[in-house]
Amino acid sequence: MLHTLMHSPAYSDLDTLLQLLNAEDDLLLMQDGVFAALRSSAALARLLSSAATVWVLEEDLKARGLAGQISTEIQPVNYTGFVALTVKHPQQMAW
Repeated sequence: MLHTLMHSPAYSDLDTLLQLLNAEDDLLLMQDGVFAALRSSAALARLLSSAATVWVLEEDLKARGLAGQISTEIQPVNYTGFVALTVKHPQQMAW
């Protein structure tokens, strides 16, 4: 399943999200969800401890001026990559 986190981690139910993630899932951080990719953040540590692969949308990072501040442990993806993730996962859940 593709999970998309669109809200700041401060305003999201990360506990429930983390409980639902498994190794076959991908998590895409987009819109204000990109704040979870900031280096040394508590949200980042929690997301990286999950079994899912975590991605961050490049365009939303650039729009918020955060491109140089994200963890190198999260793979940036452009809109083409976002489309590829939606093709890979017919089922999606937005957070």
